[in-house]
Amino acid sequence: MTAQNAAAPSLLSSAEQRSAARQLTLAMLALGLLALGLIWRWWSPEQTGVSQLLLGFASLLVAVPVMRSAWYSLRYPSLHGITDQLIALAMLGAWATGDLLTAALLPIIMIFGHVLEERSVIGSQEAIHALGKLTRSHARKIQADGSIVEVDNGTLKAGDRVEVRAGDRVPADGRVLSGQASLDTASITGESVPVEAGVGMSVFGGAINLDGLLRIEVTRTGSESTLGKVIALMQSAERSKPPITRLLERYAGSYMVLVLLLAAVTWFITNDAQAMLAVLVAACPCALVLSAPATAIAGVAVAARHGILIRSSAFLEELADLTSLVVDKTGTLTFGTLRLQSIDSPLEDRGHVLKLAASLGSASSHPVSRALAGLVTQEHFMLLSNIHERQGLGVVAMTEQGEAALGRPELFAQLGIPTSAVPEHDGPIAGLALDGEFLAWLLLADSVKPEARFALNELRELGLGRQLLLTGDRQSVANTLAGDVGIVDVEAQALPEDKLKRVLKEIDSGFRPMVVGDGINDSLALKAGVVGVAMGAGGADIALASADIVLIGSDLRRLGTCVRLSRQCRNTLQVNVIIGLGWTLAIVAFAAFGWLGAAGAMIAALLHNLSTLLVLGNAGRLLRFQEPLLKLKDDI
Repeated sequence: MTAQNAAAPSLLSSAEQRSAARQLTLAMLALGLLALGLIWRWWSPEQTGVSQLLLGFASLLVAVPVMRSAWYSLRYPSLHGITDQLIALAMLGAWATGDLLTAALLPIIMIFGHVLEERSVIGSQEAIHALGKLTRSHARKIQADGSIVEVDNGTLKAGDRVEVRAGDRVPADGRVLSGQASLDTASITGESVPVEAGVGMSVFGGAINLDGLLRIEVTRTGSESTLGKVIALMQSAERSKPPITRLLERYAGSYMVLVLLLAAVTWFITNDAQAMLAVLVAACPCALVLSAPATAIAGVAVAARHGILIRSSAFLEELADLTSLVVDKTGTLTFGTLRLQSIDSPLEDRGHVLKLAASLGSASSHPVSRALAGLVTQEHFMLLSNIHERQGLGVVAMTEQGEAALGRPELFAQLGIPTSAVPEHDGPIAGLALDGEFLAWLLLADSVKPEARFALNELRELGLGRQLLLTGDRQSVANTLAGDVGIVDVEAQALPEDKLKRVLKEIDSGFRPMVVGDGINDSLALKAGVVGVAMGAGGADIALASADIVLIGSDLRRLGTCVRLSRQCRNTLQVNVIIGLGWTLAIVAFAAFGWLGAAGAMIAALLHNLSTLLVLGNAGRLLRFQEPLLKLKDDI
C-alpha cells in the first residue's frame, strides 16, 4: 500500500482510485514485458541484448510508482513508508548490479501484494459506506393539512411528522405518535428479535417497519441521529491507532537504520548482491505494521454489527483487563422512565381503570401523568371536558359518567372523596376517582431492565466481580434495586463530583473499572474510568461524548459481548504480532545467510506477501464472531 492510500480515512477518492488503477495496469504491462524477455532469453540465448532491453523497459514501467511512493514517504514518514523506501532501495541495488530481472519482478510482486492489502483494509470502509446508505431514504411527510408528500429524508427537521408504512425504513429518529408495529433494528442495535413499537416509544432512523402503520414525530436528523452518530464513531475508530502501532511508529527511523546496517554487513561478508537485496526486501515490515490495524478494524466492524460503537480501537485492548464495574441506576439498570408497577383496587375491571387514568393523564404534562397517558392508545381515550389541573395535586375533569379525578392523596381530601389507606410504596402514587367514588391507587416506579441481573452475573463470570451501584437517587431506592440485581456495594445520593471521586478511588485502589452510565451527572465518571460505556438509546449527548463505548440499543447484555470480543481481539493481535515479527526475522535471517538462493530478493518478496496475507486472514477470522441476543425469559 502506498503511503498516500494508507492515510486515507475513508473510501478511496476518484484520484486515488485512478492512481491505484494506473499502478495495477503498469504492473500488468511490466509483467507482460518481463515474460517476453524471459521467453526471448530462452528462445534465443545468444541475443541477450534484446532480452535485457525488454527487462529494462519492464523495470522502468514499475519504477515510476515505486520511486514516487518512496519520495512521498520521505516527505511524510509513516510505517508503510518504510516498505516503500526499502523496495525502492532494493530496486536501485538491482539496477546497480545489472540484475534487471529482479529490478522488474520485485516491484511487480510488491504491487500485487499491496493491492490485496488495500482491498482488505477498504472492506471496513465499505462497511461504513454501506451503513451510510441507510441514512439516505425517502420519507412520507405529513403536511399541516393532513396530506402526505414524499420527500428526501435529508430535508426533514425536528418537529416534522412522518408516516411509516409496512416495508418502509424509518427516515429519522423520532417518537411514535400513533400506531403499532414491529421494527427490525438489527442494522443499528444488533438486536435479532423485532422490537414492538407503540405510542410514546422512541424509534431509530434506519429501522425497518415489518408490519403496521406508524405516525412519528421527528426528534433528530442527519449527523445528530443515532445512525449518524454510529457512522461518525465508526469513522473515528477506523482512523484511530492502537498502542502497538504507535510504539512501532516511534521506532520506525531506528528500524530503517538497523535494516541498512544489516544489508551492508551482509554485502561486506558475503559479497553477494542477491543476499543484500533479499535482506532489504525481507525486512519490509508490512505484516507487522498491519497486525494491529487489521485486528482493530475487524474488531470495530464486528462491534458495530452488534450495536456497540467503539471510539478508539485502543479500548479493545483495555476492555480485556477490566476488574470492576461502576454502574449508574436511572436509565442504565432501569428504563429511566416511570412505569405502572401495580394497581391497588377492589375493582375487577382493571381495563376501565387504565382507560380512565390514561385519559386524565393525557391532560397534564406531569411525569406521572405522562407515564399513565401511555397505558392505552389515543383512540381509546375518554372524552373529557372542563379540565382543571390543580398545581402539585392532580387533574380534575368531567366525563360522561361524572367528575373524574387523578392525583395525590391531598387532592381527594380537598374534593371530599374518602379513599382507602395509602399503600406503602417507595415511589410515586396516584389515586383515581369517578363520580365521587374512589376507584384505585396506581403505584408507579422506574422498573429494572429485564436483562440487568443476567448481564451483571455474566460480568462477574468474566472477572468483574467487584460491582458498585453509584447513583444520585435515594438510599432506600438504591438498596432495593441493588438487591434485585445482586449488587452488594451501594453508594446513593451521589453528586457528579462524588461519582468522579469514587471512580478515581477505585483506580487508586488498584482496580480497573468499567464505568456505565447515561446521564449528564455521569459524564465526569465516564471520562475517568478505564473504559466508559454510555447507553446510546436515551443517553445524554454529553455522556455519549464522554464515553469510550456506546451501546446503541442500551441492552446491558452487550457489556459481556464487549469484554469477550476484546479478549478475542487481544488473542488475535498477539498471534498477528508473532506472525509479523517472527516471520520477518526468519526471512531476514535466511536472506542474510544466503539461504534463499540466487533469486533471493524475489523469494523474499513472495514470502513477505505470504506473511501479510496470513496476518489479514487471521484478523478476518474475527468477522465470524456473532452473539445474537435471545429473547429473555420472564424469570430473568
